[in-house]
Amino acid sequence: MNKVIAVILCMLFVLVGLNISAAEKDRQGSKDHPLLTRMPDFYINDYSEKDFDKQEFTVQNGKKVSVEGHKYYIQYDLNQGAKGPGDLKVVRNIQNALTKIGGKVLFEGERPWQSTVKLEKGGKETWVAVRAYPTLYRLTIVEREVMKQEVEANAEAMGNDINTTGHVSIYGIYFDTGKAEIKPESDAAIAEIAKLLKNNNALKVYVVGHTDNAGSFDANMKLSKDRADAVTNSLVSKHGIASSRLKAYGVSSLNPIASNKTEEGKAKNRRVELVEQ
Repeated sequence: MNKVIAVILCMLFVLVGLNISAAEKDRQGSKDHPLLTRMPDFYINDYSEKDFDKQEFTVQNGKKVSVEGHKYYIQYDLNQGAKGPGDLKVVRNIQNALTKIGGKVLFEGERPWQSTVKLEKGGKETWVAVRAYPTLYRLTIVEREVMKQEVEANAEAMGNDINTTGHVSIYGIYFDTGKAEIKPESDAAIAEIAKLLKNNNALKVYVVGHTDNAGSFDANMKLSKDRADAVTNSLVSKHGIASSRLKAYGVSSLNPIASNKTEEGKAKNRRVELVEQ
């Protein structure tokens, strides 16, 4: 009889163990971020990943910094029956793991314990926010990057901007770094500029090249003028626009529309503008 009871008890323990294990599997489709392993005895209970999104991170003096890029949200819950490590220990583990590979702690707060760490490595800037509680902790991670521009202004939209403000920024004209040769993938944007000019025969424009502040000012002044010349020459030679309607200028980094302190700001500043004469 004792053997039968022992077998039954063993079976019950196995079944209970299986039930707990099944209830505490990671959420389907979730994964740890490549930079961080998880704390022992935790599983992923909530998860989301977006190719491009925005998140505000707390930094020194409680200020907020908005970061755009590939965003992860991961919530780890403590396994049922497991002893928690304590919320401060979770935060310290995240901080230590990231600072060992070059990360910098930008913020730490209590109740709940939380921290912001920024890591610059391999040409990528990664922001990590951790918020820990006794039985769970949450990671919000953004790999900063510039959004791939998939929608370009068309001739009608360009015309509306010029009529409203007297100028329009053109994105979708591409050059290799430090060069003024127009890349083939720019053809669509230049064709729309030509369409704009053909739709309004009275319109004359300055074609103005802009750069970010990387490199010397004088070199960027020449580069921005050379790029404006390249766009003007393409409009004349490939699309039959009269050269008398176009004047090319370069202004280097003199007229930014965003901060050059971030990569997304620099990307916005590298542009060609059409300004009504």
